[in-house]
Amino acid sequence: IPSVSSIVPESCLLIVVGLLVGGLIKGVGEKPPILKSEIFFLFLLPPIILDAGYFLPLRQFTENLGTILIFAVVGTLWNAFFLGGLMYAVCQIGGTGLNHIGLLANLLFGSIISAVDPVAVLAVFEEIHINELLHILVFGESLLNDAVTVVLYHLFEEFANFEQVTIIDIILGFLSFFVVSLGGVFVGVIYGVIAAFTSRFTSHIRVIEPLFVFLYSYMAYLSAELFHLSGIMALIASGVVMRPYVEANISHKSHTTIKYFLKMWSSVSETLIFIFLGVSTVAGHHYWNWTFVISTLLFCLIARVLGVLGLTWFINKFRIVKLTPKDQFIIAYGGLRGAIAFSLCYLLDYEHFNMRDMFLTAIITVIFFTVFVQGMTIRPLVDLLAVKKKQESKRSINEEIHTQFLDHLLTGIEDICGHYGHHHWKDKLNRFNKKYVKKCLIAGERSKEPQLIAFYHKMEMKQAIEMVESGGIAKIPSAVSTVSMQNIQPKILPVERALPALSKDKEEEIRKILRNNLQKTRQRLRSYNRHTLVADPYEEAWNQMLLRRQKVRQMEQKMNNYLTVPAHKVDSPTMSRARIGSDPLAYEPKADSENLPIITIDPASPQSPESVDLANEELKGSGHVSSSPEEEEEEGLVMRPKEPSSPGTDDVFTPGASDSPSNQRMLRCLSDPGPRPEPEEGEPFIPKGQ
Repeated sequence: IPSVSSIVPESCLLIVVGLLVGGLIKGVGEKPPILKSEIFFLFLLPPIILDAGYFLPLRQFTENLGTILIFAVVGTLWNAFFLGGLMYAVCQIGGTGLNHIGLLANLLFGSIISAVDPVAVLAVFEEIHINELLHILVFGESLLNDAVTVVLYHLFEEFANFEQVTIIDIILGFLSFFVVSLGGVFVGVIYGVIAAFTSRFTSHIRVIEPLFVFLYSYMAYLSAELFHLSGIMALIASGVVMRPYVEANISHKSHTTIKYFLKMWSSVSETLIFIFLGVSTVAGHHYWNWTFVISTLLFCLIARVLGVLGLTWFINKFRIVKLTPKDQFIIAYGGLRGAIAFSLCYLLDYEHFNMRDMFLTAIITVIFFTVFVQGMTIRPLVDLLAVKKKQESKRSINEEIHTQFLDHLLTGIEDICGHYGHHHWKDKLNRFNKKYVKKCLIAGERSKEPQLIAFYHKMEMKQAIEMVESGGIAKIPSAVSTVSMQNIQPKILPVERALPALSKDKEEEIRKILRNNLQKTRQRLRSYNRHTLVADPYEEAWNQMLLRRQKVRQMEQKMNNYLTVPAHKVDSPTMSRARIGSDPLAYEPKADSENLPIITIDPASPQSPESVDLANEELKGSGHVSSSPEEEEEEGLVMRPKEPSSPGTDDVFTPGASDSPSNQRMLRCLSDPGPRPEPEEGEPFIPKGQ
């Protein structure tokens, strides 16, 4: 029924199925089975943890390890002591039925109920497809808080048997946390290395390769539990350590077998756990106390919210990517409780803890509330808050290469700064792994070449085998290794690629087109800033040449009219500034104008040179020079063109007989006195054909 499964998580439906099955068994007069703690911890929990540890997203996990550890250790300790202390206060005030429950019993209850359950988190979070950061924070916390839960559980269980707890016992209990957590990791690493080393010699017995992964992982879990270490930490460490080396050694079919068998095994265990939770709820002995149950539920929620808010405020001071209020809400709301708390409570001894039934009832209530209410409402809340979802697509090779490039870049920056950070130690570990560990744990040439090249060789070999089997290449032998393929020296020269025949004319035409187009690409406009404009003598020469040619053309057109020119109108200061600003090197004051005031023009004035018709202004500025001193005094500042340095000989640049001042004055006197036609709006600066 898709409409139901889209609203209700699978774990809730399985608990409902368990409740129905338990009610049916009880209805026919039989005693329903109860989820025994030995069965849960020895057979149902390890597959789920191994699946999570073996396929753990290692990059996200290591990058957020500090945040995960703070949530897992400090957060779980806060929840346990806050909840235990408040429940002790409730028991003291709550009446006759709760007075006999002491402080240690309440602290033990708080340590059981405070830990986030990895089974429940996996069941809910995999359905809502939350982004990788939030998923790894909540799920990583649920995995790593096992060490804290184990330590507190055994600690308070032992303290309950003592007549008096001394300071030395508390200090030893604190040190036992490091022994349990680090000891579990150490056991897992040892078994992971043994599994990787064993897989190096399994090339001739591919069938039993998956067995070693399951065998050594389970042995790591049992060895850790044997010494009261953290079995979950041992399983995660063994899975993380063995995976890169095992996958390099085993065949592709063995990898597929491990993947799907682990997924199936963990899925079956998860199903059985939730069904047994429902059945055990019907079958178990319950003692309902409203005050205790409601207080437990309320204080669980308050402790979780306060813990997440306080720790996030502290964590955000050190994180580059801050945890937003939406992220904090999802982390607090995703603190689900599950079967681990139920099984730990079921392990309690009746002789020392006669209130076990009441504890079980409160724990089942909290489990049902978190799984049903929070598990069912977290998906709509994620959609309502528009929390980023997980990207389903795989990362491309381009993204992989750029990620590795950025890692190298950040490592180099840290080395330059002298800061030994996350990337520095990661690079050191990778170098040590490549230089020593891979040579011992990976067989053959695969220990030396990078993963990308190995994948390329694998694809190349696969394609060659497919071509041989299909008859595409008859000359290559059917079974040849990659190394021997590379060493084959071809005796016959390879056949040249057939090119289409082109005639000489066609080829020359193509070359001409390419030559013209390739040259045109270099003719780009000069980009400059008018505040930092540097004069280019060649550019000035070409501009002067174009202006002179246009001036000659205009003079030739006006030679037909033999009329004198009226007195030249004095230019405005703005026009003079624009004219000089367009080309300040081409103008200078007259030599005999010492008595005239010198006007200094700022070339970087706001007047835009493009708004002035430079050809006409050149003509007016340099052409209309009056011949008498009286006219010079009326005109004020007189400018004259400077002789440019031409890049080559040109008839315009080479001064002739007609370039003398008297001839120029004669030409100006014989020019057209009529009104000059206004240039059209779309007319180019230099007309075509000039």
